[in-house]
Amino acid sequence: MNPEALHISNGVLNGPVSIAYAVLAAVAIGVCVVNSRRDLEDRLVPMAGLVAAFIFAVQMLNFQVLPGVSGHLLGGALAAILVGPWVGALCMTIVITAQALFFADGGITALGPNITNMGLLSTAVGFGVTALLLRVLPRTPNGLSISVFVAAVVSVVVASQSFVLQYAIGGSTPLDERSLAGIAAVMGGTHLLIGIGEGLISAATVATVARVRPDLVYALRGLKKREVAV
Repeated sequence: MNPEALHISNGVLNGPVSIAYAVLAAVAIGVCVVNSRRDLEDRLVPMAGLVAAFIFAVQMLNFQVLPGVSGHLLGGALAAILVGPWVGALCMTIVITAQALFFADGGITALGPNITNMGLLSTAVGFGVTALLLRVLPRTPNGLSISVFVAAVVSVVVASQSFVLQYAIGGSTPLDERSLAGIAAVMGGTHLLIGIGEGLISAATVATVARVRPDLVYALRGLKKREVAV
């Protein structure tokens, strides 16, 4: 596996670690299913489908970060802001599973770790960072854009370092000649750049939806009506 790519292939992690993260992911997904029931409503169901389709499409598009280094967007922060952390995590799980089963993008045995990193952790961190920032920033398209941008960057970097932790615990295939610290540095630096690209796209997408249909943005629901700045 290329250390700059976040999808984990078969054999990169040993059996015990892969199984442990599969169990962790299964439990977390169960929690998401239970909690998502209170969020699902007529307007959220079609939005969830659109979000999953959009993320599936953008994850299939690789872009060059540095010479010989490419990456793709994750979309966890975007999903969490538009449809909430619970439904967003389920959307990400569906996308990651479909990619592994039908496009061999990420190993089947590594499905648990991949879902944990890209599906669960990225949405949780993305929503958490956004929620914190919106306590001090205005709940307008502009304020939301800034929050989503920062959240996307942080979520991508955290997800990349989660893989480093997994590899430190049970890596079974040498990635290259780098030390663990070197792998962490490369993963962090590369995914910081990827996160900036993801942040720009996520911020533009959320701001557009917030200007047109603020009621469709999960992060803005339940708030007092305020004038939406353009």
